[in-house]
Amino acid sequence: MGPNPLKLCEELLREHEIPRGAVVLDLGSGTGITSCMLAREYGFATYAVDLWSDPGENMRFFEEMGLSNRQICPVKADASQGLPFATEFFDAVVSIDSYNYFGRDSAYLGEKLLPHVKRGGLLYFAIPGMVRDCHDNLPPELLLSWTPEQLEYMHDMDWWRAMIEPTRGVRIERIAPLSCHDEAWADWLACDNEYAAGDRASMEADAGRLLNSIGIVLRRL
Repeated sequence: MGPNPLKLCEELLREHEIPRGAVVLDLGSGTGITSCMLAREYGFATYAVDLWSDPGENMRFFEEMGLSNRQICPVKADASQGLPFATEFFDAVVSIDSYNYFGRDSAYLGEKLLPHVKRGGLLYFAIPGMVRDCHDNLPPELLLSWTPEQLEYMHDMDWWRAMIEPTRGVRIERIAPLSCHDEAWADWLACDNEYAAGDRASMEADAGRLLNSIGIVLRRL
């Protein structure tokens, strides 16, 4: 449902500290493409958690990719309402192009997500963002494809830093633009998908200069 998630995930985890066999949450996993990569390529015991995808369909896909339910487990859950896992269950969390949907509440990280992460555990987010917030005066090229309500899900790095910093028990290790942004977008716009087709009007009008992909790495203290 957006820029190539595999490339975003790969760059985000380029210098990761998660050992093979770690229990990892893929939060907002969609159809499970990134979950499959986390299990197959990185050797993580992966929980693919999403609200809108069907766990049965995802598990059939995982099995077709040669993965068993010991390696990967699909779960249907609404991240905004809390997660059905024990406290300090996960060694790490990965979230690609989804955290911006439920993490824009300043209380969310500390109350709903961090309790499920082990102390010292890492959280990796790839978030669609803006180079600079412009919600007070939205450029017309952005509005060719997206409504103001849809654009409210996108913010710049300063906005995300201000959202995260007050949270107790977590330290920001890194916030930076992901260098694969342009390539990931090109992959998305070239694919045969109705949502990609809808995004083309803005991107063909050079709205891409206003957007970026933000990589965030956090550590639970």
